[in-house]
Amino acid sequence: MNNAQKTATELIDFIHEGASPYHVVESITKKLHKAGFEALKLEERWKLEPGKKYFTTKNGSSVYAFITGTKAPSRSGTHLICAHSDSPSFKIKPSPEIIEDGYYIKFNTEVYGGPILMSWLDRPLSMAGRVIIESNNTLHPETRLVNFNRPILTIPNLAIHLNRSVNEGVELNKQKDMLPLCGIIGDKQRKGYFKDLLSREAGVEAEKIIDFDITLNEFHRGCLLGPDSEFISSPKLDDLAMVHAGLKALLDAQPTEATNFLCIFDNEEVGSQTKQGAGSPVFKNIFERVLKQLGEDDEGIQQAQHKSFMISADMAHSVHPNHPDKHDPVLHPLMNKGPVIKIHANQKYTTDGDSGAVFESICRLAGIPCQKFVNRSDMVGGSTLGNVLTTQMDIRSVDVGNAMLAMHSVRELAGVQDHEFIIRVFKKFFAIETRS
Repeated sequence: MNNAQKTATELIDFIHEGASPYHVVESITKKLHKAGFEALKLEERWKLEPGKKYFTTKNGSSVYAFITGTKAPSRSGTHLICAHSDSPSFKIKPSPEIIEDGYYIKFNTEVYGGPILMSWLDRPLSMAGRVIIESNNTLHPETRLVNFNRPILTIPNLAIHLNRSVNEGVELNKQKDMLPLCGIIGDKQRKGYFKDLLSREAGVEAEKIIDFDITLNEFHRGCLLGPDSEFISSPKLDDLAMVHAGLKALLDAQPTEATNFLCIFDNEEVGSQTKQGAGSPVFKNIFERVLKQLGEDDEGIQQAQHKSFMISADMAHSVHPNHPDKHDPVLHPLMNKGPVIKIHANQKYTTDGDSGAVFESICRLAGIPCQKFVNRSDMVGGSTLGNVLTTQMDIRSVDVGNAMLAMHSVRELAGVQDHEFIIRVFKKFFAIETRS
């Protein structure tokens, strides 16, 4: 196994541990602690020093880690890598038990984000998230993470004998067709069945569970794929591959003149307009707080913003070998050919000529090839968190990602070598010193 395959295997393990955004952040904070980063609480007073490592979290599902620079931010600026912890899924609704024929029990769910629905059918699924537990502090109840980490659900297809036109195309109804089967209820207690499952997993009495945030996830771990193990087949490559790459780069980084930030937001898949999303003031407030701790006044913060640069890191589309007609006729990004700069004339991506040139120059410094992506002119593509965050903060930004296939499928495909490439680029970005 070569170095790129070892790093890809680390990514697969990281994704498997990150069964929900809460588990992603838990995994990240453990690694940050181990690397000597000091934990900060948003509600407490901070005392920061130059050349030190810190992190803080919001809602347990977003995390902001940084290494303070050795120069004043108004002189050196800051470097930011931003990605997101969430992925398309299904969220369990309150009182979710639905009984069929007095025998089967299934759970009522709501679709989160934009998953490829058919890819979730007939798979062993698990559940993970957090439970909120009664405590003496009414405004701040206890939170406990749960990860079933075993196959406990499935969303069964309708047999072809009962749907003869299935191979001609079928529209799946989110409320009817996508409800997961849990098991056989029989004579068991029906009301509160789901909370009983949670209580056993969380190790707490069911009556003490006030609420929960639980989503479904693909149970099976990712794997390397291909004759030469050149691909990564895994859930949640969008966007945990970029999260992992950014984390690897920050953990490897040493203090430089500029302050380096890694920002992992939640809720990108549903528009980022939450208290822990890129559309909220959460990072703007953290950014200003850090810079004031480092001695900057309001004028200095403005100077620092205009000397800063952000990489908005979210996965990109490879040309599909069965559907090349769905892509731009000229620009065809390929897996294992380097990071992809994402461009959109109508500004769904933040990239412009200036920021794209900066990223391409960083790739050259790292000795890594890069590619460019644009949509077909007659197709509407997706968007990401970069242009949402820049409505909160006036920072130059580029949108990039690694080429992949089957984005938003329960199982996605990316390149092994690309993951190694993007880590090297991110490391180079964090190591760049200011030039006066």
